[in-house]
Amino acid sequence: MKNIEERVAIVTGASRGIGKTIAKQIASLGIKVVVNYSSSEEKALEVIEEINKNGGEGIAIKADISKVSELEDLFKKTLESFGRIDILINNAGIMRTKPLLEISEKDFDDHFSINVKGTYFACKEAMKHMAYNGRIINFSTSVLGQMFPGYSLYAATKGAVEQITRQLAKEFGAKKITINAVAPGPVNTELFTTGKTVEQIEGMKKMNAFGRLGETEDIARVIEFLISDNSNWITGQTIRVNGGFV
Repeated sequence: MKNIEERVAIVTGASRGIGKTIAKQIASLGIKVVVNYSSSEEKALEVIEEINKNGGEGIAIKADISKVSELEDLFKKTLESFGRIDILINNAGIMRTKPLLEISEKDFDDHFSINVKGTYFACKEAMKHMAYNGRIINFSTSVLGQMFPGYSLYAATKGAVEQITRQLAKEFGAKKITINAVAPGPVNTELFTTGKTVEQIEGMKKMNAFGRLGETEDIARVIEFLISDNSNWITGQTIRVNGGFV
């Protein structure tokens, strides 16, 4: 790969949560970062302000990743701004936990449009535009190893992401690009805690080896390794980052 200060990364869904921490972490290494967001412009600009204040370089680009035309624009604008793309982190996603009988067709379509379609077509854009020796990181979930009521739809989309990651590894290998997925367990983010009771969250804490929720920094450190030259021989894999939750 290029010298680290010459690398450019796109992080989808980077205005909050895990994506925000990843964007800040990799920017601190000298990587130029595109903070993608779909609606929360103010939060995305706050991330950019923090990155730039700490000596990094980044821009915010709006794109709904469930729409292929907007994904194409995201990559086009990145190339116009920085001239290259070395890293893609497909972090954006949604999670609505409902029992089967409460799942609507819209719930189904929304989950697959963002979590699966968005990831898949972002990978397609990466195949077209990413530099040789690049890095792609997709997001799965450690919930795939459990049987939680209400998670069937979300888990189904992440199972698809793991297969996408595995099946595309050889195609990307022709360009010396690695593609892997990370599968966090419960992490202390708005996405995870929204709609859960204190009792439910405490119960989740007890399911791992350390009795706490994961923090966004726990995930970002693994991402930092996977985008480094030290991960050259790792591709097509899903890394469980969950403190022993599964």
